[in-house]
Amino acid sequence: MLQYLPFACLLFPAAHGQNDSVGSNTLPTIGLPSTSILNLGGDRVPTGTEFSYQSLTSTVTLSPGSLSGETALWATGLSTSTHASSTTPSSSSTSFTVLQGTLQSTTPANATATVNSTSTQPANTQPCNNYPEFCARQYSNITEVAAHNSPFVVPNNAASNQALKVIDQLNDGIRMLHGQTHMINGTLFCCHTSCDLLNAGTAESYFTDIAGWVRRHPYDVVTLLIGNADLVNVNDYAAPLQSSGLARYAYIPSEIPMGIDDWPTLSEMILTQKRVVIFMDYNANQTAVPYILDEFSHLWETPFSPTDRNFPCIQQRPPGLSIEDAQQRMYLVNHNLNTELTLAGITILAATVSLLNETNNVTGPGSLGETADDCTDQRHAAEGVVERWSRPPNFLLVDYYNVGAGSVFKVAAELNNVIYDRECCGMVPSTAIPLRCNSVLLASTVGVAIVSALV
Repeated sequence: MLQYLPFACLLFPAAHGQNDSVGSNTLPTIGLPSTSILNLGGDRVPTGTEFSYQSLTSTVTLSPGSLSGETALWATGLSTSTHASSTTPSSSSTSFTVLQGTLQSTTPANATATVNSTSTQPANTQPCNNYPEFCARQYSNITEVAAHNSPFVVPNNAASNQALKVIDQLNDGIRMLHGQTHMINGTLFCCHTSCDLLNAGTAESYFTDIAGWVRRHPYDVVTLLIGNADLVNVNDYAAPLQSSGLARYAYIPSEIPMGIDDWPTLSEMILTQKRVVIFMDYNANQTAVPYILDEFSHLWETPFSPTDRNFPCIQQRPPGLSIEDAQQRMYLVNHNLNTELTLAGITILAATVSLLNETNNVTGPGSLGETADDCTDQRHAAEGVVERWSRPPNFLLVDYYNVGAGSVFKVAAELNNVIYDRECCGMVPSTAIPLRCNSVLLASTVGVAIVSALV
């Protein structure tokens, strides 16, 4: 019989107060499946020759006529009623002309400065991604909070990485959704490491939820980062993305790859309603599926599944990227702390939930705010060389973003030179009894559970 164990006790046997909770007063538990588990809340850095990184030596310019397949689906542009040069739209439609408001330019610090003009420009009051200031900024000049493994919201399962479902995440201000997928009998599922460990349902269902939210929020640009854990063909993602309705909003870049200065403004993406940017970590092929972008041709990442509370802001993936090339791409900070455990000869990588209040904080050692500051001030730390990246991260990837009551959004707002004054975050009801454990009993029980699971 499989044992169900309190995960927070597994990491830290001492009892914790309510402030350390992950959205409720209960500690999560784990049911070990019938296969070996190496990763719970975290994941290993992909290794092996099958995990390849694209190396592009030139830029390919795309035009609508060069796209194969359903060109009508990928065609950009709305009806004339959404353009600034159009006539007054009917009362049943929404005008986006206000997004053409104050002339603005961007600075390396994500600040938006007003450009001098001889005539008075109308002020924009319509928020884009929650802030009017973002409308005139390039997609690549904004820092957004990313939900690590956003679909993995399974109560009492230690392989979960979020407490609130994807709709709550988007409502609260998350604008990048990360998720891992696996192919099971020809169907893509959102599973963490193994569908025996955590299965959050089909990828199409997940995409459908996102598409519904995007449809109801016409002034928001959302980014999706797909983890192709089984390295399946990129064409296998087209059907669920199209059936869900999400593909109709997918942004198709004008070039492959897009440099950091090539991205459109949020207003441009909103006006064309191509406002969902889809990245895939491995096996993307933009000539086959032009709206699924190769992640590492467009952005780089700091160390994956970090276990170091110092969160060094150094480039890890793609490997071998020069500083000069890194400067021409966006970048993502992995700020989801993990702990390595070895039990009964099995090494387990698990999310460090008991330190979330510190990890997600605005200030303090190991905080998201401190990491963001270090990244902005530090370009390269290898071999004792310290220089400036000169710009903030584009994405801040976190676990349980709700812990800290909006602290992760405050960090992003400071980097963007805007003020975060929204309420956060969605509530998680619970009727379970808080768990307590004895560390000696736990050690023996964990060993039995793991051995039982491997037999």
